[in-house]
Amino acid sequence: MWLSRHLHGITSFAARTYYRITVAGESIPAAGPVLLVANHPNSLMDPALVAAVSQRPVRFLARAPLLEAPLTGWMLRAWGAIPIYRRSDDPEKIARNTEMFSAVWSALAGNSVVGIFPEGVSHSEPSLVPLKTGAARIALGAARNLGRYFPILPVGITFRGDKERFRSESLVLVGKPVRWDDLVRPRDPSPEEVRELTRRIRTGLSRITVNLEGWDDLPVVLGAEAIHDAEFSRNRGSTASASEPMRWLVRVRRTASWLERVRHGGGSDWEPLATEIAQHMRVLGALGVEARDLHEIPKWSVAVRWTIRNLFFFGMATPLAMVGSIVFLPPYLLMTRAQPWFHLTPDRRATYKVLGGAACFGGWILLIAATLREFMGWQPALWTLGLLPLLGLLTLRIRDRWDVAVGDLKRILLHGRKDLRAQLLERQRTIAQRIQTFRRSPTPSDDID
Repeated sequence: MWLSRHLHGITSFAARTYYRITVAGESIPAAGPVLLVANHPNSLMDPALVAAVSQRPVRFLARAPLLEAPLTGWMLRAWGAIPIYRRSDDPEKIARNTEMFSAVWSALAGNSVVGIFPEGVSHSEPSLVPLKTGAARIALGAARNLGRYFPILPVGITFRGDKERFRSESLVLVGKPVRWDDLVRPRDPSPEEVRELTRRIRTGLSRITVNLEGWDDLPVVLGAEAIHDAEFSRNRGSTASASEPMRWLVRVRRTASWLERVRHGGGSDWEPLATEIAQHMRVLGALGVEARDLHEIPKWSVAVRWTIRNLFFFGMATPLAMVGSIVFLPPYLLMTRAQPWFHLTPDRRATYKVLGGAACFGGWILLIAATLREFMGWQPALWTLGLLPLLGLLTLRIRDRWDVAVGDLKRILLHGRKDLRAQLLERQRTIAQRIQTFRRSPTPSDDID
């Protein structure tokens, strides 16, 4: 526990550096015991993403082998992680889970925030896998000891795009507390009570995650929502995911539900529409614009201001970014070349990039500083240790600003191609009307409350 408070900030910083994170939903209580239950799509990046939504340090439950591994063990132990012993890891140690329950109950009794991934395994499936009963048993046992219930908050982690890609978008939603006060008893919980709480936890998680039959459905579902939002949203100037992430997720889940219902109902109306959506989004992607950009008509004065502002900024910042890119090119190439050697599954690659990147880039900075110390003395070496990390962060910020500027430029250029824009807009409106027809058909309730 000696590093838990510092590691909480460090891991939150690492998550926000690797991903563009949007956090929304409920707030983590500022005091008292809290149990956070999250889906698990991305290995050790998931605890970092959960930590990013909490202002308080979070003690996570982790597989015992992870605490014993040389690369991750020291960090998890310093973080205060509590080991879980699984039969699939070592059948002889399964009895030691009594120690796990005692430790986590003690942590909750001490008003800690505890995090657990009830799916029990990190995975790359397009939907939640069956939940283990551990989270429910922990909660009911702790409530028995405390004589009262406490908040169980579901945390949904959703990636808008490739979860392995650096600076991709991550949406972390904190759902409404699971209702379970009626299950608290002054005795050991029954199997039925454990199963019922597990079911309620799954319901809470399913409301704040996108669950699909296959990953091939994701671009169609996201494309349908982007097109519908562009044509029917009251505020076309901003994405629903930025202004209303919870509502955006509900609409995406509804679209996925309609797709599943039509598919299993034997209907074929959705398939040609899905093809049109995919084709339309590919064209927009090739142009570098989004569905809502077809409605934006920037004036030439906007283009002039954009040119003046960005020429000034990038005139100053580009040389700095070039220096940063050149300085950090060797560790970047090492990371890129070394990744295939490890044969990592998709849910572990981002973790490798963060941990491996920290080692490679940190080691590179130390090597440069040591070299300067050898030939130029301590003062240049110390300046290097302080300035190179700052240079890396500034290079990253300039890169993000460049991506925004390029997107703005593509929208300005599209305005000049009026025939193409009109053609795309007409096609998009036709697709949106067909999507609206599906939306009006009855579907299962997707109420987030």
